Amino acid sequence: MYFERVENYLSELGYTISYQDRKEGIFCIDSEEDGIKNLIIGVAPPILILEQFIFSLQSDDKEILKSLLIKNRDIIHGAFVLDEKGEKVIFRYTLQIEHLDINELEGALNSLGLLLSEYYEQILEFSKKQRL
Repeated sequence: MYFERVENYLSELGYTISYQDRKEGIFCIDSEEDGIKNLIIGVAPPILILEQFIFSLQSDDKEILKSLLIKNRDIIHGAFVLDEKGEKVIFRYTLQIEHLDINELEGALNSLGLLLSEYYEQILEFSKKQRL
């Protein structure tokens, strides 16, 4: 029920679904114009989880981590997080799924696109710094 609802919303909003696994409740979507690539959407009642990989973290760079935490304060919904190993910076957004409507999902996806467009220069700088 929830999986189909999310699938319909994504299609209606014009997102490209590059992968889906109904059994696991997972979608992977792309939107080139929004800078979204391989965004993972997990249908895990009672929540819907959106996770976008941002960059790999090779070291515990205090300045990068501090900048991400400061930026989290500006983000209305969602946040920058680290994966369980502390090696990947991910943008994570969660929504309640029971009463999810298309406007709410669209707002979440637009929020991510806006964040990426406003903050991309710093993200690129962080990513480059981690490769050195």
